[in-house]
Amino acid sequence: MASSKEYLDFVLEQLSLCEDISYKAMMGEYIIYCRGKVVGGIYDDRFLVKPIKSAATMMPDAPLEIPYSGGKEMILVDRVEDKEFLKALFEKMVDELPEKKKKK
Repeated sequence: MASSKEYLDFVLEQLSLCEDISYKAMMGEYIIYCRGKVVGGIYDDRFLVKPIKSAATMMPDAPLEIPYSGGKEMILVDRVEDKEFLKALFEKMVDELPEKKKKK
């Protein structure tokens, strides 16, 4: 099942307090970027983020879910309605994520 554009629009609105948010459509799903770094995505109308330390610390009880068949577990964002929480989450995550690799 592909994700809906309506759910993408909802998540992007919830991320409106964050700096430099972008997305890329990929095979019916959406990859979410913050300051050029992949933070997570929308899969089957679920907002999932990478399972890095900062995200796990901020959402200790959030379930891990598989985004697609063969994919690695990601953390289900359990407070999508809370814009301030999402801003704090993304600020911590983007600092922890590695810089984008340059193409050779």
